[in-house]
Amino acid sequence: MSTGKIGVTSNDLFPIIKKFLYSDHDIFLREIVSNAVDATQKLKTLASSGEFKGEVGELRVSVSIDKEAKTITISDNGIGMTQEEIEKYINQIAFSGAEEFMDKYKDQANAIIGHFGLGFYSSFMVSDKVDIVTLSHKEGAEAVKWSCEGNPEYTLEKVEKADRGTDIVMHISEEEEAFLEESRIQELLNKYCKFLPVEIAFGKKKEWKDGKNVDTDEDNIINDTNPAWTKKPADLKEEDYSDFYRQLYPMGEDPLFHIHLNVDYPFNLTGILYFPKIKNSVEIQKNKIQLYCNQVFVTDSVEGIVPEFLTMLHGVIDSPDIPLNVSRSYLQSDGNVKKIASHISKKVADSLNDIFKNDRADFEKKWDDLRIFIQYGMLTEDKFFDRSKKFMLFKNTEGKYFTMEEYEAIIKENQTDKDSNIITLYATDVDAQYTYIEAAKAKGYDVLVMDSQLDNHLINHLEQKTPTTKYVRVDSDIIEKLIQKDEVKVSKLTEEQRNDLIPVFNSHLPSGKVNYIVAFESLGEEAQPLLITQSEFMRRMKDMAAMNAGMGFYGEMPDSFNLVVNSDHALIENILNDKDAKMGEKLAEVSAKLTPLFEEREQLDALKKDKKEDEVPQEEKDKMAEVQKQISAVNAEKEELLKGYGKDNQLVKQLIDLALLANNMLKGAELAKFVKRSVDMIK
Repeated sequence: MSTGKIGVTSNDLFPIIKKFLYSDHDIFLREIVSNAVDATQKLKTLASSGEFKGEVGELRVSVSIDKEAKTITISDNGIGMTQEEIEKYINQIAFSGAEEFMDKYKDQANAIIGHFGLGFYSSFMVSDKVDIVTLSHKEGAEAVKWSCEGNPEYTLEKVEKADRGTDIVMHISEEEEAFLEESRIQELLNKYCKFLPVEIAFGKKKEWKDGKNVDTDEDNIINDTNPAWTKKPADLKEEDYSDFYRQLYPMGEDPLFHIHLNVDYPFNLTGILYFPKIKNSVEIQKNKIQLYCNQVFVTDSVEGIVPEFLTMLHGVIDSPDIPLNVSRSYLQSDGNVKKIASHISKKVADSLNDIFKNDRADFEKKWDDLRIFIQYGMLTEDKFFDRSKKFMLFKNTEGKYFTMEEYEAIIKENQTDKDSNIITLYATDVDAQYTYIEAAKAKGYDVLVMDSQLDNHLINHLEQKTPTTKYVRVDSDIIEKLIQKDEVKVSKLTEEQRNDLIPVFNSHLPSGKVNYIVAFESLGEEAQPLLITQSEFMRRMKDMAAMNAGMGFYGEMPDSFNLVVNSDHALIENILNDKDAKMGEKLAEVSAKLTPLFEEREQLDALKKDKKEDEVPQEEKDKMAEVQKQISAVNAEKEELLKGYGKDNQLVKQLIDLALLANNMLKGAELAKFVKRSVDMIK
């Protein structure tokens, strides 16, 4: 037996390893099993090149637990090691500059991990002692046993071992005895080793017998050594992709479709990405893509490798060219990773375009589930935006689909305004905005359905990319003003009639956190008597504020709507006539008070003519202020009379409630009153 010290003089090595991986100490199993797999793969390579002449046999890695001895043993029948190789690969952790490096980075565990071959040393995170019993594949080799108790000192001795390969025996420390539970090891093997390229055996398969699970004689192989992503796309059928998805996500809903990645230049990258169904209301999960390195599970946090918008996808990516540290959990930022992310984005865009071209009908059927991915990509990545314009679809209220180019060609002639802007009309709720959609259709306009959670952001983005195209919600104004042409319709009502009607309608408008502005438009005798609209800008800002805390100012502002009175409608004329019949004399009396006040104001204005403000005598200024105050008082008196008239006018209330109802804004007690009033008016 010989003793010695590991080739790093600092005693800080083992504490650093334990501290670094403390929060993720189950990684030890992946590292040791992966090393065992590497050993078998190396033997296969030597055999294929003729360097190893012996019998390879069935290559396998086995994992076993001995609860009494408190050990976990991982065995392989790979290349094994000679005493000299243990000295080189186990004892000499770093081949050069180890001491200097340790001094420089002793407080930075992340920097150390990845610079040394420390995968084996992760075993000390859970062990008081680790043994290596190994027999090299080389002819005439002798078996040796290496032992270490988590400090730089070790022992090395010759032993008897019948079979080629290596056993790693971990004597589990008291605080880590949870790892001696079969269920815990099974869980970790399923997580990290499910697709390793060499069979991993863990115990025996079980069967239900005499009311309990009992071991059979058959080894329990926990992994699929040849998963779908390692095969060529030409060798796979649709059911193979579906079966693999079930393997990854047993409880998941069937995906929309898949994209098979298979790249060997300028880097190696394989994988299968699936587009899952995502409902608008669902909280998007971004931890469904699994990253592998040569079939060893690394992480499901793939930000940085996969473009942000594609982290919503499911599936597997495998690349030996992604720079990882020994824990295989922390990406090192470099240009290669960015190239891989860029390539994945391009591959996804190209594949989506191929699917669209090859079966547009099927693509359209899946669009409502698919669009959130594409919209997210268009919003976050310029190159993807440019590529996706070929297959990004609009859907109109008739359920027809168009590419951006197709849709512009359809609406360009009829929906170009007087300033040469192409106006794209859209609805966010076809049922709630039905009357506005019908008004647009009556004009020969087309209306899109834009009801996804990202549409509001996408609209702003599209307007920035194509400044001559504007997006306007169909209920944001009267139809004549949604797409403004050269012709202008003038209201039939005089200014005095409009001013009289404003307080009449204000008398029944809801109060509270909502502001209403009464406006008058000539909409034609067949149009609705009243409409409620909301400015496109204000509504868009409030929608965005709901999704963006940084825009809280807009979110706190009260909603503001326009109550548009159709001056051409017969019912509005009826209200005017009724107002004149019932209030004519009273209003005339009030108006009579205004006549001398207006005359006096005109006289005072004439005195100010051609004078600067400081040249007007204070007496005249005081007199003007007094006259204006009297005019305001009389106008307030008139407004109160008109409001009083409005409050007693059931037709005004009914028309306002109808407009609110058409916008889904009449609810609760007010809706119940409207129904009762409607019944009473019909009687």
